[in-house]
Amino acid sequence: MKILVLSWEFPPRMVGGICRHVSELYPEIVKLGHEIHLITPDFGNAPMYEVVEGIHVHRVPVATGNDFVHWVVNMNQSMGNQGGKLILEERDFDLIHAHDWLVGDAAIALKHTFKIPLIATFHATEYGRNNGINTTIQSYINGKEELLAYNAWRIIVCSNYMRGEVQRALHSPGDKIDVIYNGIRPEKKQQHLNFHAGDFRRQFALDSEKIVYYVGRMTHEKGVSILLNAAPKILSEMGGNVKFVIIGGGNTNHLKKQAWDLGIWHKCYFTGFISDDYLDKFQTIADCAVFPSLYEPFGIVALESFASRVPVVVSDTGGFPEVVQHSKTGIVTYTNNPDSLAWGILQVLKNPGYRQWLTDNAYEDLPRRFCWSKLAKQTEDVYKRVLQERQQVTW
Repeated sequence: MKILVLSWEFPPRMVGGICRHVSELYPEIVKLGHEIHLITPDFGNAPMYEVVEGIHVHRVPVATGNDFVHWVVNMNQSMGNQGGKLILEERDFDLIHAHDWLVGDAAIALKHTFKIPLIATFHATEYGRNNGINTTIQSYINGKEELLAYNAWRIIVCSNYMRGEVQRALHSPGDKIDVIYNGIRPEKKQQHLNFHAGDFRRQFALDSEKIVYYVGRMTHEKGVSILLNAAPKILSEMGGNVKFVIIGGGNTNHLKKQAWDLGIWHKCYFTGFISDDYLDKFQTIADCAVFPSLYEPFGIVALESFASRVPVVVSDTGGFPEVVQHSKTGIVTYTNNPDSLAWGILQVLKNPGYRQWLTDNAYEDLPRRFCWSKLAKQTEDVYKRVLQERQQVTW
């Protein structure tokens, strides 16, 4: 099969989970014998064309817009032009695969122009992120998502929770939607076994302090404020011997003010953005990973903690309860509930044997349910189904 993939994220452009998903799924699909051409916006000094792990990556220039939505319109124009050229030059493309609404306009235009079936993966929805559609811009994005869902031959989502959300928010029939989990390459986490862990750890905490961390975007939906609200209770029960490390770029001023107002500023460390290599090292010395999201379609961050053998405490929102099996591979707490979150974290910090049991189970679960080669095979099955159905109809 020859597949044209559209994604607004691909390394070195990393914004959220789409980047990891796309860059780790398609090398496995290449191994299954398929040809992948991926169109993505240019970024920094990245070459306009290169082959990355078998993927033909075509980067396109995007004119700057007045705002993000205008930039997305310009990106779709460039992607559509490049996609049209590729299809005319290369010929024989079997499928188009679009990742999220941002590339929807280009994908839909190419579908209709060249009569090639379109598959869409939704990594999240605007309705879910905002707990409803409340503003003009949210309504615009929701409309774009609905249009992409309607035009897709089949839809792929990352959790059973997301299947229900796409049905509700985008009015898609359930039998059009396939659930394929996200995955991880656990071997990427095995490269920092021999380094001066003690010295490295002291950059973040005293030897007597346990390290509890969050890593991710600093948006409201990620629930970092819930972790800060849980911190006083945790510190009280642990004799003050805990350091909360908050990792991620973006505006943290409101969170820093919250920490100051709670009287826990001296127990918090806001690192800002750190590289993957540095994060891998950090995870080998941490005691507990916490993801208190208010909305989470899947939660790749939990898998990364599984792979790093760090015990995980999450909220019971979205796809998290599917990814983290409560009291077996991690602890699942009530969403938007600081007391529940504090309880979960204390279970990990106070019980070393239990903590080890959780991390062992979680690590063993990775090859069973979150192995990219297995997930690529499931994706290939969707591709084959669409191709078979396409051959039975006149377009």
